[in-house]
Amino acid sequence: MDLSAFMHSFVTLLVIMDPFGGLPVFMTLTKDYSPERQQKSAHRAIRVSFLLLTVFVFVGKGVLDFFSISLFSFQVGGGLILLIIGLMYVLNINQHEDVNYEKDIVVPMATPLIAGPGAITAIILLVAQYGILVPYVAMIANLVIFWVAMYYARHINKALGEQGLEIMSRIMGLLLVALAIEMIRTAWMELL
Repeated sequence: MDLSAFMHSFVTLLVIMDPFGGLPVFMTLTKDYSPERQQKSAHRAIRVSFLLLTVFVFVGKGVLDFFSISLFSFQVGGGLILLIIGLMYVLNINQHEDVNYEKDIVVPMATPLIAGPGAITAIILLVAQYGILVPYVAMIANLVIFWVAMYYARHINKALGEQGLEIMSRIMGLLLVALAIEMIRTAWMELL
């Protein structure tokens, strides 16, 4: 396995999935849960995210081909989506809906938070660039990191505090903006 390809895939997915940004959301959604129920919710969210992203690892390119969408168009469109998401992180713009998640938090955590449009876009582009194995291993490594963050959310929150998590999320947002611009620039360079 090519280490530089793995690191590129890993960092790309880490910045997009952003466990530091997702942790406060997870803590908010599970604030009234017992530690056991909180950990079960973390397990379920990661399982659903894994299944969803795995589908796109194996059939994402086929979906693009089926709809006659060029990789260039998808890369530019995906870059624009990532740019908007990154700006939302940096500028602290929230688009939360008032929905009651008393039964389970899998829907907001697994998708759109962990396996959202940004991660799906990135995984399809990474598979097109590096093949299946490298992005798939990078995806699994990132899901493990997100699972650990959610599983030990109470401890991490105590160690970093709300302000620490906020700072980490803003840094990830800034990296995401830079990554999005790089995706768009690369697409144009390859087209020319």
